[in-house]
Amino acid sequence: MAKNPDPSLELSTAAGVTRTLDDWTTMFHLCLVILPDRPEAAQWIPVARRIFGVLGDSDAHTAYVIPSTPAIAARILDGEEARSMVFVDPDRTLVTSLGLEHLPALVHIRQDTSVGAVAEGWEPEAWQKVAREIAAAMAWSIPDVAPPGTPVPQKTAGWAV
Repeated sequence: MAKNPDPSLELSTAAGVTRTLDDWTTMFHLCLVILPDRPEAAQWIPVARRIFGVLGDSDAHTAYVIPSTPAIAARILDGEEARSMVFVDPDRTLVTSLGLEHLPALVHIRQDTSVGAVAEGWEPEAWQKVAREIAAAMAWSIPDVAPPGTPVPQKTAGWAV
């Protein structure tokens, strides 16, 4: 069951910039696609791109979170880190603080660091609901998470955190 994270938790980008979660949300909400630290995680990159492509210009920072080192994040994202913000969570502090049990996950963190919405595992309808809630909070267009005719990963409960 998702819960509000600790605002004083330190979160680092893959490039090495570290700030508290409270600092990261001072001006913007966060729209996080949290991927497992496994090679199979790459299959959710097209889904994240669709979400980030719409919400990336809103008042939400869109970012990947990989619960591992920058080197593993780079291996999983295979160049995607040049297009999007990437947080690394090698000790799984953020993932644990959020109370997540399965990855991948789509998470909305508001400016006050409270959780707006969460979808754990991969169920397109649940991710679409979270994307809709983020778009409503931003007064923005709604991304189509899994449009008809596009290849998407099979439904899965995901990998245990």
